[in-house]
Amino acid sequence: MATSVTTSNLLVLHRIRPYFQASRSPQNHFKPLLNYQNTTKLRSKFTVVACQPNPNSNLTESPATEEDDSKTQVSSSSTQDSGSPEFPNKTLNRQIAAVSVIAALGLFFSGRLDFGVSLKDLSAAALPYEEALSNGKPTVVEFYADWCEVCRELAPDVYKVEQQYRDRVNFVMLNVDNTRWEQELDEFGVEGIPHFAFLDKDGNEEGNVVGRLPGRYFLEDVDALARGEPTVPHARVVGQFSNAEKRKVRPVAAPRSHG
Repeated sequence: MATSVTTSNLLVLHRIRPYFQASRSPQNHFKPLLNYQNTTKLRSKFTVVACQPNPNSNLTESPATEEDDSKTQVSSSSTQDSGSPEFPNKTLNRQIAAVSVIAALGLFFSGRLDFGVSLKDLSAAALPYEEALSNGKPTVVEFYADWCEVCRELAPDVYKVEQQYRDRVNFVMLNVDNTRWEQELDEFGVEGIPHFAFLDKDGNEEGNVVGRLPGRYFLEDVDALARGEPTVPHARVVGQFSNAEKRKVRPVAAPRSHG
């Protein structure tokens, strides 16, 4: 009986033995993922970062240059400077304000003066007709009337041109309501006013413009007259005007009156 039991146990053990033999060598089924050589290669590819637990240790550090320190100091100083902006001088501000006020007042009063020019002002400053024909200068003769709306509107523009050329050109104003100028009205063919006749230095008419026209027309004609041109660029031009037949005829105020 003992012999049979032992035999059966051996048989059982013999059946299980191959299982234990296969499990003895696990390295046949699993290979290591990394070996020493692979680890060395990886270390050469990546930079190793080490922490320094002790700040007083002798580990190598990147040298800090004096240039970096100077840049830091400059930036800090510029920040402090920009933090406190400098205010302009109060005296300079007052001077600028005073000049601005004076310039504004000058423009204001100059505009008022130009706008305030009337036909009476132009007539008072005009040269007598006989004198203009005898002084050897070219002449601009304006036929006008106090009741003429267009004449009053153009007065400031005429005044500006007159101030610019009065040393080279005569400016004469003849009131169509004055019976003294009947002959001149017929001679120059005045039918509408304002009527501007441009005469050379010998008294010969070079052209005329009638009514409201662009300001440059009158300016260019006077300029050509002042330069001694044989003709004016706008010799026969008619704009919006007042009819001269509505004139209020009155007797001559004085022998030399041109009003």
